[in-house]
Amino acid sequence: MSALHTLTAVAAAKQLAQRTLSAETYALACIERISDREPVVQAFASFNADRVLAQARKLDAGAIRGPLHGLAVGVKDIFDTFDLPTEYGSAVYEGHQPAADAAVVALTRHLGGIVIGKTVTTEFATFPPGKTRNPRNPSHTPGGSSSGSAAGVADGMFPLAFGTQTAGSVIRPAAYCGVTGYKPSFGLLPRGGVKTGSDTLDTVGLFSRCIEDAAYFIAALTRRPDLLLKPWMGAAPRIGICKGHQWSRVQPEMAAALESAAARLSKAGAVVREITLPARFEGMAAAQATIMSYEGGANRADDVLRNGDRMDPRLAEQCRKGLAVPGEDYAAAQKLAQECRTLLPDAFGDCDIWLAAAAPGEAPEGLSYTGDPIMNGVWTLLYTPCITVNVGTGPKGLPVGLQVVGRFADDARMLSAADWVAHKLADL
Repeated sequence: MSALHTLTAVAAAKQLAQRTLSAETYALACIERISDREPVVQAFASFNADRVLAQARKLDAGAIRGPLHGLAVGVKDIFDTFDLPTEYGSAVYEGHQPAADAAVVALTRHLGGIVIGKTVTTEFATFPPGKTRNPRNPSHTPGGSSSGSAAGVADGMFPLAFGTQTAGSVIRPAAYCGVTGYKPSFGLLPRGGVKTGSDTLDTVGLFSRCIEDAAYFIAALTRRPDLLLKPWMGAAPRIGICKGHQWSRVQPEMAAALESAAARLSKAGAVVREITLPARFEGMAAAQATIMSYEGGANRADDVLRNGDRMDPRLAEQCRKGLAVPGEDYAAAQKLAQECRTLLPDAFGDCDIWLAAAAPGEAPEGLSYTGDPIMNGVWTLLYTPCITVNVGTGPKGLPVGLQVVGRFADDARMLSAADWVAHKLADL
């Protein structure tokens, strides 16, 4: 088997742009990997090798399209695609064929990216799992809801992928599968053409094999070269260790990983201190759950009211409960969220970044449950950029990941500091 599928996105992009590597040759390497591993991992909701090769040959026949020229990109199956079915992981939309691409998919194609296929999502990007397995151990969940995107990148099927996060659907599966998951600041990437769950929480995110690739991808999509990864300059970062109000939910391997990382980063020269979140933040997890339930019920009203019998019964019941959430409860949750976003800059103080748990622990065994998003929802509600840093393995030999958290709209600094952290933890 060709080793081309193991290239980072940045390395592949350079060869593709210089035409020392053709888009067709690179696509064939990805297809070969998919053919070999898809029966085990089951990352795809829809895959058509002939369509992939047609895209690649068209790119080889023309001029270089842009920074994503020839790169294979997995697309979570809640993003509309004009040329592949989009079923949102639900029997309600079996065979559904949109007329247009989601905004980020259209941008990807415009910049030369190849849509290699639609990746498995949990139903409506919620909790009923799909068929995907963790490539590190197929008897364990890959996490959700962006299951196929995380697993496909981790297994070398494609170097880049799209996901979404409403609670923990980018960061958690990335940590479980041992790849880079990047949830940008809220609104940095457009959501047009993405199945809506929560209007004020849904965030388009990215998967890659390293932080440099994630930065390259976001810089291309946003036309912002300032987001390209830059080496951390000057004194080592000031890092806050943030356990948060949900710390009692973490497993021993995660507690040990955060403690070890703090000690090692301090040894590497970082100024490290433990953060105590303001008391008002204690209600954030409940507020996030209320908002997600209220908005999820509203946005899936037609799905559940007309087709609830075709949904997972647990999800249908959750949607009905969302439709019953009192409006005043929703308003109170939004008020608390806004208050805490206002408090966050002062809470950060002089820290460049915070370091927190990416999940309670390593990926749970079994495929009926995608894991607990409790360590993620608060950051989603605060709109902060977050990215995973993989720091080792747990007692079952599966990846354990931390997440770097930055200030809202401070993605460039967060990416640079996270890369510093990742390299120092790998070196020590």
